[in-house]
Amino acid sequence: MLDLSMKILLTGATGYIGKRILPVLVAKGHTVVCCVRDEKRFTPAESIRRMVEVIEVDLLDRPSLDQIPNDIDIAYYLVHSMSSSDDYAELEHRSAVNFREALSETKVKQVIYLSGMINEEELSEHLESRKNVEIQLSKGDYHLTTFRAGIIIGSGSASFEIIRDLVEKLPVMIAPKWLLTRCQPICIVDVVTYLTEAPLNEETYDQSFDIGGPDILTYRDMLLQFAEERELTRRIFIVPVMTPRLSSYWLYFVCSTSYRLARALVDSMKVEVICEDNRIRDIIETDNLTYKESLQRAFAKIRNKDIASSWKDSFISGGLDINMSEFLDVPEYGCFKDVRERDIKDKQKTMDKIWRIGGKTGWYYGNWMWKIRGILDKIVGGVGLRRGRTNPDKISPGDAIDFWRVIIADKEIGRLLLFAEMKLPGEAWLEFRVRDDKLIQTATFRPKGLLGRVYWYTVLPFHGLVFNGMIDQLVRTR
Repeated sequence: MLDLSMKILLTGATGYIGKRILPVLVAKGHTVVCCVRDEKRFTPAESIRRMVEVIEVDLLDRPSLDQIPNDIDIAYYLVHSMSSSDDYAELEHRSAVNFREALSETKVKQVIYLSGMINEEELSEHLESRKNVEIQLSKGDYHLTTFRAGIIIGSGSASFEIIRDLVEKLPVMIAPKWLLTRCQPICIVDVVTYLTEAPLNEETYDQSFDIGGPDILTYRDMLLQFAEERELTRRIFIVPVMTPRLSSYWLYFVCSTSYRLARALVDSMKVEVICEDNRIRDIIETDNLTYKESLQRAFAKIRNKDIASSWKDSFISGGLDINMSEFLDVPEYGCFKDVRERDIKDKQKTMDKIWRIGGKTGWYYGNWMWKIRGILDKIVGGVGLRRGRTNPDKISPGDAIDFWRVIIADKEIGRLLLFAEMKLPGEAWLEFRVRDDKLIQTATFRPKGLLGRVYWYTVLPFHGLVFNGMIDQLVRTR
């Protein structure tokens, strides 16, 4: 368990894992020093700002590490260079050495490192590099705790989104034989639990732990179960003659990833990543969700009850007034977006209009098109526009507004987020944000398979009319 009022150094604060554990650590009552390369591009949420310090640090630039405070208690090492250079192994080695030497001048008690699973004799270049980083960090004058994970399943993780790309874009896959390699995926929720419960837990000192979920699956199994969860029929045919280079190109052209990252992933996917033991489960208790449960969690519709189960428990335990809406972001990867901005002349009037949207007020522009969309939705068994809204000028999370569900309604910070409950070949969000003197209106659509992509391009011309007219009316002062 963490003591109160500790100072924690967080590298990789802008990365996938760093963003996940930052609010949890702050919620536990700790000051977190975030290491970033460009301070201007990192803006902590307002509700945790007072518990966050930001310093500009480049792990490859040894002098920049002098900015690390002397009085830190815990340090997280959550960085890698896999997609930044062909010579990433050398870069990772230098980064680890610089970090270790810089920490030798501080009072840090423990370093926590998230690595890859390295139980096979023959490792990929990527996993060899991860192993070498662990060796370098272990030479420091502090206690090192290493967690070794394979595939991390969570919306937004590289592994998850690559699997999503493959399943949703390819009804039939002619795939390389590494799809038969076994692995042990783990849910991001369990990873966050391990990382945030390990600090100052003496049972974790100077040890490495394999972390994985309860399922051991091939990558083929994972793709097919993913397709089943998305109610998509997929066929996979294994071609044993596909070379690593061809496999890398295959992954690169199908998925939204760089060729360099695709090549590193293909090399790693040829190596089994299975836990040798489960000692960590006796030290840190977590749910250890199955692969299917992890997928269901990632794809669960964002509703008020899901918000409450996300970070709320940690926030309550920390006793801090943390604003939930700052940590619930609409997905970015694999989505289509329609973003429009307008200057605001009368902020209060615009906010009032936003808070009266839908129901008898309507959608400010093209209401007849909204009504047609509602009729079409009812024809295919959806909710249509018949629900209206409960209160004409008040909105709370969980409320229904026509065929939308309110996810976030925070008038103080100027944010309204709606999730579509109409029948769609995908998932849709509509968001209104007021920042400074601007209104930002964003429609997001995450398609489900080819039909979802066809749907988006079909309705795109109507979006140009409806969304453009709606935002113009919202900022009008008359």
